Amino acid sequence: MTLYDELVARGLIAQVTDEEEIRELINNGKATFYIGFDPTADSLHVGHFMALCLMKRLQMAGNRPIALLGGGTAMIGDPSGRTDLRPMMTPETIQHNCDCFQKQMSRFIDFSEGKALLVNNADWLMNLNYIDVLREVGTHFSVNRMLTAECYRQRMEKGLSFLEFNYMIMQSYDFYCLFQKYSCNMQFGGDDQWSNMLGGTELIRRKLGKDAYAMTINLLLNSEGKKMGKTQSGAVWLDPEKTPPFEFFQYWRNVADSDVLNCIRMLTFLPLEEIDAMAGWTGSQLNQAKEILAYELTSLVHGKEEAEKAKEASHALFAGGGDSAHMPTAELSAADFVDGDPDILTILVKAGLAQSRSDARRAVEQGGVSVADTKVSDIRTTYGRGAFGEGGIVVKRGKKKFVKVTVNL
Repeated sequence: MTLYDELVARGLIAQVTDEEEIRELINNGKATFYIGFDPTADSLHVGHFMALCLMKRLQMAGNRPIALLGGGTAMIGDPSGRTDLRPMMTPETIQHNCDCFQKQMSRFIDFSEGKALLVNNADWLMNLNYIDVLREVGTHFSVNRMLTAECYRQRMEKGLSFLEFNYMIMQSYDFYCLFQKYSCNMQFGGDDQWSNMLGGTELIRRKLGKDAYAMTINLLLNSEGKKMGKTQSGAVWLDPEKTPPFEFFQYWRNVADSDVLNCIRMLTFLPLEEIDAMAGWTGSQLNQAKEILAYELTSLVHGKEEAEKAKEASHALFAGGGDSAHMPTAELSAADFVDGDPDILTILVKAGLAQSRSDARRAVEQGGVSVADTKVSDIRTTYGRGAFGEGGIVVKRGKKKFVKVTVNL
């Protein structure tokens, strides 16, 4: 099976502009392609995961990825998928976020010896002259066509600022610059970027002619990969300080039954034959598949050692065995016992499982709290020092949030 056929079989490709050309390029390691990442936070998150894995797959086959950090476009903000204007970030914040992205990307992409490039579009966007942009770039874009793009059309009723309206032009200019500077002949992106991607190839055609245009390819990633697990609450980051490896493991361990095999196909590097053999799995076997998914992805992001620790902690939590030392932990001090034994509401807040006592009260009254596998139904329930033992007790809120609470006197 060729690389392109494997990408199709894994469900990674939704649409391309020239299938035969892209098949030829990536199968023979001739593609120089880019994917853009706007640094809107100080960590990459699971929404970036499929793009990073795809870059790794193609690099392993000899192709050269370009990871484009949007230090310039982040000054504007991508309107795609937004109902309102993104908060404005300072240049210092954007640069800090870019530095964080670079460190995390190195776990997936080999940047040594020219095997991949990491570039920042601030290098060419920040020095542009406004009049030059209007004359040299703006003349090649039809406002009528831009307004038909989904990313703009869905915002027209609620309001679209002129600032955001320029985002398509900036992203299109990125491809033009990458094509000229680094011979980048291919751009990948999600469905919310398709209009911007086509704008880039059109700009190249108008600026450089049909021969240059013939060398540019667009590949649309399957948006389902970005949606996997989105029903779960809270952001899941690749930075272990923001989402510890155990929580990351549990995020994937708790994906919906209907998503688990698709996630394994799209996001892991397990052989397709091995994955296809799981197609008939049901019941407890699906839980095994989820553990495989969680282990493989935690290994990719945090390394095998952390994946092993997370698996052991998961077993301790759900299977009554294994090492619980690597669960998320909260600590009570002597001060928490000064006015008597702490009640369940205090413990939930101290453990970070509730934002306030009123939030904790609702959780208990709704039947979503348990301590040491025993459901708590009375908000007045208290826990003395002896209840925590030497190793602490596991406090759960719902099916996915849990913390081991210990006492340090």
